[in-house]
Amino acid sequence: MKEENKPFFAKWDELDRGRYCIFKYYFETPFDPEDTAAHLCREQSTALWNRVGVEEDFRPLYGAKVVKLKKTGRIVHPSIESAYAKGSSYTQVEVKIAHPHVNFGPKFPNLMTAACGEGAFFTPGINAIKLLDIEFPDGYLREFQGPRFGVKGIREIVKVNGRPLVCGVVKPNIGLKPDDFAELAYKAYLGGIDATKDDEMLSDVPYSPTKERVAAVISKMHKAEDKTGEKKIFIANITDEVDKILELHDMVVELGGNAVMLNGMAVGLSAARMLSKNTKVPIFSHFDFIAPYTRHPHFGLTTQVVTKLQRLSGFDGIIMPGLGDRMNTTPAEVKENVETCLNRWGSVRESLPVPGGSDWAGSLLPMYKAFGTVDFSMVPGRGVFGHPMGPEGGARSIRQAWEAIEKGVSIEAYAESHKELRQAIRAFGK
Repeated sequence: MKEENKPFFAKWDELDRGRYCIFKYYFETPFDPEDTAAHLCREQSTALWNRVGVEEDFRPLYGAKVVKLKKTGRIVHPSIESAYAKGSSYTQVEVKIAHPHVNFGPKFPNLMTAACGEGAFFTPGINAIKLLDIEFPDGYLREFQGPRFGVKGIREIVKVNGRPLVCGVVKPNIGLKPDDFAELAYKAYLGGIDATKDDEMLSDVPYSPTKERVAAVISKMHKAEDKTGEKKIFIANITDEVDKILELHDMVVELGGNAVMLNGMAVGLSAARMLSKNTKVPIFSHFDFIAPYTRHPHFGLTTQVVTKLQRLSGFDGIIMPGLGDRMNTTPAEVKENVETCLNRWGSVRESLPVPGGSDWAGSLLPMYKAFGTVDFSMVPGRGVFGHPMGPEGGARSIRQAWEAIEKGVSIEAYAESHKELRQAIRAFGK
């Protein structure tokens, strides 16, 4: 190792842990892994550590430091080509870097600049690099409010405990007039669905202005509550330019709305945190603009990092890629994200995990088994609104599927005496 790189290494046990966030990366390099890891620390923190002609060294206080390095393999062809990192073979490396959070503070734009900015992702000598995880000290976490409602708050609205929640995405997702949209939501509410929501593509558009759509749905929602005796939620999409978000939130609340949604990574984590500081209702995040960051296995960042940051920014519910082939996400990754929403994490409340992707009544048991908890919501679209008996039948089929789970019988056996579930199996079962 080059002498100048040694100050970018430290023993974790010898550091004041409360001063550091831990960035865990995977990277590939044709050069010496230790020198490359030190260069990664240098680029994302001090760069030059003293002024020319001045006796000083900023590395001890402000330099990022390698606290763990593991060589995981060697490959002939890198995952990503780089003009500045060429060789006959490449070492695969996992590294943990302790970065003093005084360099960026409890501010999302600055945190992401350190973890995923020019310094990290344009480090000379590195071909592919992926941010695998971030660990935060408790003192740093206390600077963030996190979810204001969380799992408990959402359950208190619908008065439901002991089972997963069901949130239906009204379909057709775009093109419907407000009254037509509200009628479909109404039928789903009658069938027993807990919440309906705008699709991520449906925002404040000319053919369905948010004000008119929310007013129409809330009127129908209250009518359904009176008929069923169950409390319901409508999640209105208020994704827009940042300077419009609070205005749309206030309008939804004034109309009687009880939840909102942001396409979290599209508007930005700082915008989400701003809304969370001012919200009067639970906020749900949709996973748009996440795949471009996460899908490459050796570049970008992991979905776990995105989930963790969304929880920290204040999302009460986090809609995420779920089980099944469509979302191109492994069951282990989905489970990890569910756990990231629910695990104990300093002073930060839990977020409700909402994994989805072409779900229907038959998806409920695999989800329940995979996650080992009832603290999640499924988010069917066609499974409710494309049901042969309409959205009321689709919603009933999912409630019936949970009844089958509680009774310990298969959905096929339960469907013999429940026509909605029987039709769902015929329509959506493989």
